[in-house]
This record gives sequence, C-alpha cells and structure tokens, in this order.
Amino acid sequence: MNTNTPIAVYGATGHTGRFVVAELRRRGLPAILSGRSATRLTQLATQHEQVTVRPADVSDPAALDRALDGAAAVINTAGPFALTAGPVADAALRAGIPYLDVAAEIEANAATFARHQNATTPVIPAMAFYGGLGDLLITAAMGDWTEADEAHIAYGLSSWHPTPGTRLAGQVSHERRAGRRVRFTGGTLEYHDDPLTQQDWHFPEPLGRRPVMAEFTMADVVTVPSHLAIPEVRTYMSVEAARDLATGDTPAPTPVDDLGRSGQQFVVDARVRKNGAERRATASGQDIYAITAPLVVEAAQRTLTGRTRATGVASAGAIFDAPDFLRALGL
Repeated sequence: MNTNTPIAVYGATGHTGRFVVAELRRRGLPAILSGRSATRLTQLATQHEQVTVRPADVSDPAALDRALDGAAAVINTAGPFALTAGPVADAALRAGIPYLDVAAEIEANAATFARHQNATTPVIPAMAFYGGLGDLLITAAMGDWTEADEAHIAYGLSSWHPTPGTRLAGQVSHERRAGRRVRFTGGTLEYHDDPLTQQDWHFPEPLGRRPVMAEFTMADVVTVPSHLAIPEVRTYMSVEAARDLATGDTPAPTPVDDLGRSGQQFVVDARVRKNGAERRATASGQDIYAITAPLVVEAAQRTLTGRTRATGVASAGAIFDAPDFLRALGL
C-alpha cells in the first residue's frame, strides 16, 4: 500500500465519519473528505493535516467520480445507506478501487450483496460495529467447523444514545418494511409482526446476567449467512439500549474523553451451536460509533495490502482472517 495515496471518506463530517477521518490520520494515512456540504467539509479539514476536500452529492455521478479520482479506496459513512450505498459503490467500481461502508441497515446490506455479486473489486458492506464485528466474532468462534445449527449474537450495551443519522436510517428501514420486523430463520430472511420478547442473557463477567430483547434483529443476519452455512441467526439487545433507542427524545452521544468517545460501554457475546456443542467469542469496549472507525480503517488497510481471503463482495468474516483481525484491534 502506498501510504501517500489517500483514502476517501464519504460522509466525512458525520458523527462516525469524523471518527474514521481521525483514525486514518492517527495511522498516518492521508484522506479525501467528501460529502454534500462544502462548508462543513472545509471546516473539518482545518482540524487535520494531509486531507483534501472534494464535495459531491450521491445524485451526481460525475461529482462522485471526481471525488474518488486518485483515491486508493473509499469508506462510505453516510446514511441512510439505502440512498448512498448504491451510488458510492458504483463510483468506486468505476474507479476500480475497493468500497467499504458502515451500514447497519439490513435491507441496504442485502441490496449491496445482491447488486455486486459479480464484482471483482472488493466491496465490503457493514464493516462496522453492527454486521462486521458480530460476523468476525461468529467466524472466529466457528474455528474448524464448516457449518453450525445456530448463531446467536447478544449486544450488551450500557446505553444507546443514537445519532441523528441512526434515527434517520431506522426511519427509512421502518418505512421499507411497512413497520414489520425481520428475522433470519430456515436459511432465509423473513418478515413478521410478532412482538419483541424479553429474556435473560448470561454475558461474560463483569456484565453477568442481564435482560435482553430477543430477536432485536441487526445486520448480522445478512453478513453471517452470506458465507457461513448457519440456517438460524439471531441477535439480541440489552433492554436498556433498546429502550433508549425507542425513546424519541434520547439525546445524541456526548463526548467524555479526548478521543470524542461517549461513556457508553459494550460487550458483544457471540455463540455458535452444532449438535449440542457450543463455541463462543466475545468483545468489549467503549462507544459503538467510535469502535467502528478502527474496524473499517483496519479493513481498508488489509484490503489494500492484500491481506484478504476472498474477492468481490464479501463480509468481514469472509474476506479477512477473523481471529487475527480481532487480535489486531485488541478485541
């Protein structure tokens, strides 16, 4: 990888986009800052060295092409991804460079896999806390298993103060589903009207036994089955976080440290089951939006240096060595 070749960040001025730009610069990588607002991009550029501002709207393919000219790869952090993933990924493929995004939207991720199934350039959707991290953990837990009966991913969040982007993406997804919920069962995505139910989950200490909302479905139901033969994939959310998200006036995240992270703590507990046996992998840390930055930037660096195990469109667990990737980030 030529460290003088910039990586483009589309949606650079958003909450997650700012973390991604900071992570690129922390690693000494130059960046192209792109998105709709030239004013906001220019303001962000004053906070960093070795960055270039190139505004572009997703409705303007020529502007996107200019924004990605000379870039090594593009990281899309601009939701709703139902609106941005297609145009930005198409621009990346026209430029012949890898595309990565941090989409948590189930339908948007499914569409990216379907749209780019014949791609030869790397396309890596959901390379984020939701979708990417769970997929890496399940893949690591699988070990030498080539198939399993069930995969379960429980999110133990101390709280969830959603960004405006998260709320908007959730609204778009809700409208696309006509208010219905989704699960992955019997090897396929299924829409339903069943109510959420609550159960207890035994997280690793010190979190311990906590109530969770069962079948609180996240993007892992797209990423995990994209490469692993597991017909049942279920995700769970801590009750505290689910209530925060459901409350319309829960404020956006507030920084508590010099890195701009919120005080939110998380534990992700991934389990796979086969013939009565269970394997488990877990990760913990601070701030689900902040942790997305090292996840997607590490993925971009590995892709650009050839440390991949697949081509074309692929999830994190399919394209990377999952245990090594998790160790590299201390997860």
